[in-house]
Amino acid sequence: MPLGRSSVPVLKPFAALVTVFFAVATAASSAATQSDLARAYRTIASKTFVDLTHSFGPDTPVWSGFGQAKMSPAADPKTKKPYTIKEDGFRSTFYEMVGQYGTHVDPPAHFAEGGITMDAIPLKQMILPLIVLDNTPYQAKDPNHAFSVDDLKAWEKKHGRVPKGAFVALRTDMAKDFDANPERFKRQPFPAWAFETIKFLYEQRGIVANGHESLDTDTTEKMLSETYLLEKGHYQIEVMANLDKVPPKGALIVVTWPKVKQGLGFPARAFAILP
Repeated sequence: MPLGRSSVPVLKPFAALVTVFFAVATAASSAATQSDLARAYRTIASKTFVDLTHSFGPDTPVWSGFGQAKMSPAADPKTKKPYTIKEDGFRSTFYEMVGQYGTHVDPPAHFAEGGITMDAIPLKQMILPLIVLDNTPYQAKDPNHAFSVDDLKAWEKKHGRVPKGAFVALRTDMAKDFDANPERFKRQPFPAWAFETIKFLYEQRGIVANGHESLDTDTTEKMLSETYLLEKGHYQIEVMANLDKVPPKGALIVVTWPKVKQGLGFPARAFAILP
């Protein structure tokens, strides 16, 4: 029989079979994806969560150059009368404060003219493996110890190499003074990062972001560490809490902030998911 007359009836069932095959494969892939996400959620939901964020208010410790936040009942702009649940069915708060307040995010644009603002930080950089470096053993002899590259290498000898793509936080226990002794929390100098360590972590270990408990990254006169990391396109979280409750490695950090258009910093919410 000529090819032209036999190919149509043969090809039609074949085409139908291919269509069914791809439909089944797509459905299976979708089911597998949903199953992966469901398994991931079940795993995460079974873990312990640790809040790495301070609550903030009008008395929160802040750099003197910014000043304290002001919080007042939101009012009708025409009558100036505060909204109340009794009279209006709702209430709200008017906030007046600097972006760098309480536990907060510093996006690159905070220091860098061409740096990205907080609304442009990639979502995938907001959930990362968390490494916690402990500065407190060194503070027994030097209360204002700057965590050095040698300190980092000693940590790696014990816990393994800092993984690429991690968020690295420095524990100093300054967070314990945040509410209990605000003036001590704002002291100068304070335990912090050594500039060489920040540079090493980004250039030699390929970390994505860093954080710490203090108001600033280090105590150098020109804020070398903060300037370096922000100008290199990284973000940091300052004034972190509860790092003493997180293991040196194995946890995840989730950090979020409001999506302020072209924002230069804002209070953030960070928490750890323990292994």
